[in-house]
Amino acid sequence: MSHSIADTIANFLKSYSPFNYLNAEELIQVATSIGVINLEKHKVLFQINDKLHDSFYVVASGAINLNVVADAEETLLNKCYAGDVFGLRPFFAKNNYMMTAKAREDSIVYAIPIATFKPFVAQNPQVLDFLLESFATNTRNPFDKENRGKLITDNVYTDSQTNEIQYFQSLAYNKTPIKIAASTLVKDTAQLMTDNLVDSAIITNLNFPIGIVTDTDFRTKIANGRLPITATIDKIMTTPVITVPENVSVAEAQLLLLKNNVSHLCVTTDGSDKSEVRGIISEHDLIVAQANNPGVLIKEIKRSLSPKELKQVREKLTDLIQSSIAKNIPLPHIYNISGEIITAIVKRSVELAILDLGSPPARFAWLSIGSQGRKEQLLVTDQDSILIFEDVAAEKYRDVKDYFLKLSKRATVILEKVGYAPCPYGHMASTMSWCKSLTEWIKQYETWMKTPGEKSNNISSVFFDYEIAFGENQLEDAITDVIFKNVKANTLFYDYLGNDTLRKNPPLNFFKKFNLEEEGEHKGKFDIKSKAIMPLVDGARLFAISMNLKGINNTYSRFKQLAMVDSKFSEIYLNCADAFLILSKFRTLEGLKNDSSGDFITVDELTKVEKEKLKNALIPMKELEELLKDRFRLTQFS
Repeated sequence: MSHSIADTIANFLKSYSPFNYLNAEELIQVATSIGVINLEKHKVLFQINDKLHDSFYVVASGAINLNVVADAEETLLNKCYAGDVFGLRPFFAKNNYMMTAKAREDSIVYAIPIATFKPFVAQNPQVLDFLLESFATNTRNPFDKENRGKLITDNVYTDSQTNEIQYFQSLAYNKTPIKIAASTLVKDTAQLMTDNLVDSAIITNLNFPIGIVTDTDFRTKIANGRLPITATIDKIMTTPVITVPENVSVAEAQLLLLKNNVSHLCVTTDGSDKSEVRGIISEHDLIVAQANNPGVLIKEIKRSLSPKELKQVREKLTDLIQSSIAKNIPLPHIYNISGEIITAIVKRSVELAILDLGSPPARFAWLSIGSQGRKEQLLVTDQDSILIFEDVAAEKYRDVKDYFLKLSKRATVILEKVGYAPCPYGHMASTMSWCKSLTEWIKQYETWMKTPGEKSNNISSVFFDYEIAFGENQLEDAITDVIFKNVKANTLFYDYLGNDTLRKNPPLNFFKKFNLEEEGEHKGKFDIKSKAIMPLVDGARLFAISMNLKGINNTYSRFKQLAMVDSKFSEIYLNCADAFLILSKFRTLEGLKNDSSGDFITVDELTKVEKEKLKNALIPMKELEELLKDRFRLTQFS
């Protein structure tokens, strides 16, 4: 690889963890060894059960979907964008890949040889920590500065008592391990393990663990002739034992195994070697746990046969969100989990409508729009959707549209019973205006974009945030292509959306006090949605569209990606990303506390510290506003 190419790759890597912990010389060494892989859209890099590669991967550009198998079909676990690390299994596990990595769009991926990178892992604890957390938690990037050290996963579980993310999920393990005395002979221990079909035994003294012996010890210390089988077990046992408490989580156990380079953990009453043995955790236990699908809730959704059953799952999701926030799990992870589950609920609602109505007469796509389309819906708010059906012959059009209107009405009624109220503005697929053929939708988007505010009745920015919940991806892709084709040099469209963003009332008045509602049922409260969150959502959308950022709908992810592609203003984008999370958390807590949309905050109920935190989160909005004015030359406000 030429020096100039290596320099380019090194400059790219230094902006992302864990590579930002390496010095310039180390980065060049890594960059020189890297393989560059061009992946066309839908191309698979590795798939479930493939043998492990000798490299791990970093997305250079584009997007990679990570999928796992759930109920005999692939389910999206995560999306990786520029700078995200994935494919770490060869670092830490011997078994084959347990997920599929597939290009969501045309992408470039850097393959980093593990043999080259391992020395830096051994020398740098921060690099090791990042890789351990990424692998153990299956997250895209758990290493953001605000939540350093917290273990999060996109895997969702449920049982009869609680719904927890994997970090808090108790681990199933052997609670009747073999316990022997230090004076037991090696041959007797081997026979005992063979008879009980286990690969380990705990050496105890008064039921306290003093050592452990595994199959590995027999291979490396007995089979090679170093010691006779008549030796006592204390001669080959490993001591001290790595101990954990009874409620250890999946992720915590995984980290301990990796950090201590052991294959077993001893479970004791209080987690120390000075309390009684309660069980033993093996690598196999963790492999089984990690092989589980990313969401039992999603399995429940797929089995649901009525709105009532779907509503029960949605209520469990609310519990999950509440407990996750209480445990300070970063909001992006909660958004990701909630978004996938809500999408599954929408998909199942459409499926139930089809079961009731019969097979559709044409291919179609159901798109969630607005907050559902951005996967930013933590509270039970209203439903927003559109339906696109493929073009059909003129003589079939009326019957086909009638079918899809009936289908949409059934699906929206199901969603209403689940708890999602109809959109007050009628932005639903069950409305005549938002259930159309592909050609009609293409014309609709072209009209919105070419003549905004003129012939564009009902134009709303929510139609530019969408995520397919059911149907043909090609129909969604067609809409995306139309948007990005018509956005080029479209100053009129930028002017319309930009001014619409700036038209919203400021969150603070001249005296830096909160602009509270002056009348109505929310008099005296702060409208955190309209005055604080939506300007950030609108700004992120406008910049993302203008910079051709396809496939990134989430506001936080948009700001993070904007910081990468528009580095001159990266600080503004990153400040806005942080502000969005803080404001969203305020809104979510308000909604959960009062079982409401959380749109209106009672400022008087906030502590002094909370008020200052809320005000500080509003500061980046002014910088974003100035950037919008400058970038899009916005001079007319109305």
